[in-house]
Amino acid sequence: MELLNDMALFVEVAQARSFVRAAEASGVPSSTLSRRISALEKAIGLRLLHRTTRKVELTEAGQLYYERCRRIVDEARLAHEQLGEMQAQPTGVLRASLPVDFATIYLAPLIAEFAGRYPGITFDFDLTPRRVDLVAEPFDVAIRMGELSNSNLVARLLAKLSVRAFASPGYLGRSGEPTHPSELERHECLGFSRSGKWALEREGEALEVDVGGRFQVNSVGMFRRLATLDLGVVLLPEEIVADDVAAGRLQPILGNWRGRDTPVYALTETRLLPAKTQRFIEFLQERLGRRN
Repeated sequence: MELLNDMALFVEVAQARSFVRAAEASGVPSSTLSRRISALEKAIGLRLLHRTTRKVELTEAGQLYYERCRRIVDEARLAHEQLGEMQAQPTGVLRASLPVDFATIYLAPLIAEFAGRYPGITFDFDLTPRRVDLVAEPFDVAIRMGELSNSNLVARLLAKLSVRAFASPGYLGRSGEPTHPSELERHECLGFSRSGKWALEREGEALEVDVGGRFQVNSVGMFRRLATLDLGVVLLPEEIVADDVAAGRLQPILGNWRGRDTPVYALTETRLLPAKTQRFIEFLQERLGRRN
């Protein structure tokens, strides 16, 4: 049991990259943490951490030990949670990687509801566009949109978002309203810089159209906003633009033509999840599925 406790303390320090922050998270004085991990290194016979006055870094042996210890500590913690009241009222820090625009525009109200339901959970969200490494980095879950590349991660489908084309009344009044996807070639189409074609379908009929325009942006929130300013057509999930449609800033176009549904996944390193993570995923499945 003492070895398991020391492994848990080592995981806290490795995740925080700081004895001070690890002490705050674990409630164990930093001097005790340093002494316990030094004893652990002596017992193993290898240095696990590079210590400087400014930060703590893992050695090669420390990185390997951390990856193994993290799984063991997580499973031990999960065993305690499953037998205790934490299953009913989970606690702890939920570390999640979220898509920037989807989280800001759509997930924020759902997260607020979840936080109200589980007051014992605190949150550490990473909203950068980068693809985090769930094995090497201390994240409990990553929410991802779009089709997934092959990986060893566990993927749970949360929802499939319905996609269609939208434009502002001002833009349509100036440029005319397209009635068929082929007409998009003559319109300003807003999207990611890598997109040169839009795939659209209706009732078993599918086609791809070349699109382009003056603005190529790597932010959904940005080109959604540009569309409300009469600058072009966007192809987005209906959930993302629901507020703009309700307010009359955007309106759907092209009749029954739709884009391909956008899947939303929750990714985790393992199927053995602590209560805080399991409840978060179940909550999003429930809410996103209901809205779909």
